[in-house]
Amino acid sequence: MTNLTSLTLAEARDGLAKKSFTSVELTDAHIVAIENARVLNAYVLETPVHARAMAAAADAAIAKGEAGPLGGIPLGIKDLFATRDVRTTACSKILGNFIPPYESTVTSQLWRDGAVMLGKLNNDEFAMGSANETSAFGPVVNPWRREGSDAKLVPGGSSGGSASAVAAGLCLGATATDTGGSIRQPAAFTGTVGIKPTYGRCSRWGDVAFASSLDQAGPITRTVRDAAILLRSMAGHDPKDSTTVDRAVPDYEAAIGR
Repeated sequence: MTNLTSLTLAEARDGLAKKSFTSVELTDAHIVAIENARVLNAYVLETPVHARAMAAAADAAIAKGEAGPLGGIPLGIKDLFATRDVRTTACSKILGNFIPPYESTVTSQLWRDGAVMLGKLNNDEFAMGSANETSAFGPVVNPWRREGSDAKLVPGGSSGGSASAVAAGLCLGATATDTGGSIRQPAAFTGTVGIKPTYGRCSRWGDVAFASSLDQAGPITRTVRDAAILLRSMAGHDPKDSTTVDRAVPDYEAAIGR
């Protein structure tokens, strides 16, 4: 079988549709990869039991022909997004073991579309940093090295866990947030693709705020196509966030190369 953690999100989506492998198999491969790469400190909370249950549900939906656009795709979630019944701390001891009784709009839309949550990703504390060295859970390590050197490099921040996890094959895509470069800079540091969408394209409801007039959620992925696929599910008008734009979400994937 193909190394499932080396697939792009688009390739995994197509493989699931063709039944070349199951979401449970795809998810298990990523769970093992995460366990073997803990030295990177990309995840602050692993949720393997939750992930396998979501993957099994996705496989059932695929078998019925009812899969959503992200059906069975394992993702990592920046620890700035509230996840119902799953610890969310913004990587700060201030929030301790806060368990949200609600789900952020962005993540709820990912689950609506069939995605699988592998766990919560490391970030600078309250997103205040640009090297992912201020997290209460410790710094994140960039999976890349300079040629001939074993020196550990930073992945950028504040979405360093998201960028490191995607670059290392620990998820097929990740949520991130950007106020003054927190998606774009980590993507540049790790050779991944990061997009800060136009303000108002993605809801901020359920995200831990840094600067509300600048904060915006977006994807970090391996390819432009993957970013387009993930952004389409993340974007959309939200009555709970008055700054979101009330316009239809375009098919970003179809627009690639135009």
